[in-house]
Amino acid sequence: MAIDKALYTAHATSTGGRAGTTKSSDGRLDATLSTPKELGGDNGPGTNPEQLFAAGYSACFIGAMKAVAARQKIALPAEVSVDASVGIGAMTGKAGAFGIEVAMTVKVPGMERAALEALVATAHEVCPYSNATRGNIDVTLTIG
Repeated sequence: MAIDKALYTAHATSTGGRAGTTKSSDGRLDATLSTPKELGGDNGPGTNPEQLFAAGYSACFIGAMKAVAARQKIALPAEVSVDASVGIGAMTGKAGAFGIEVAMTVKVPGMERAALEALVATAHEVCPYSNATRGNIDVTLTIG
């Protein structure tokens, strides 16, 4: 599904793959990349694409929750958090192909569970990362 018009476009350039670097065009992101030992790498000091995806998805999901809460006139505490785990592994039935899966735990202190479940479900429909991944990867949402 296409968007009507991009409101913002991020740009980053990566070199060297999983053992290289990545930089955003505005210089705000300038990271060294390292391959985890579990993927055959040296487990160096840099970050990796899965960590970057987990950070981006969890932050974006909180943004979606805030947008939905504002529309519904629900006050969210500042302590809202989303813990995201991104797993990578060989895809079932696709020789040589790799895929990812995401598990996120949403925590909103003091919010009634049923209201939080409804907010999370609606945010999952609104969030750009959720829309990009829907039907492509397994995403598990848990209330913490």
